[in-house]
Amino acid sequence: MQIIVNGRPAEIPEPLADDPLLWILRETLGLTGTKFGCGQGLCGACTVHMDGVAVRSCQVRTADAAGHEIATIEGLAAGDALHPLQQAWIAESVPQCGYCQAGQIMAAAALLRHTPQPDDAAIDAAMAGNLCRCGTYQRIRKAIHRAAGQQP
Repeated sequence: MQIIVNGRPAEIPEPLADDPLLWILRETLGLTGTKFGCGQGLCGACTVHMDGVAVRSCQVRTADAAGHEIATIEGLAAGDALHPLQQAWIAESVPQCGYCQAGQIMAAAALLRHTPQPDDAAIDAAMAGNLCRCGTYQRIRKAIHRAAGQQP
């Protein structure tokens, strides 16, 4: 079985087809930026894009990812150039522990793809399912505005 991750084909052994995509990304492909949080799709630490839509990789069967474009935090930057969200995350000093940040950034990237100039309500709605134990929500919102080219 083949899946496309960050624009590259990856051959996945058939016995792993029923495994959660999260485990394939981390354990088989070595893309450890996507984190395991709750394992139930509730926290957002495992957020990746499937065809540009933010999904919880712990809830997606690997077989169901076949034929779709999967993007992880490792594929967000363009070569050495960080994605605007990654730049904004740094500029706004968003991370504290950093554990949830890859999932947060991937959820924010999906938001900006579909809503390039979101207001606070749109940001809050899009990010509501991504939990941050450190409580950096205000900085996350500010970084999303920065990446969108808005002044918060």
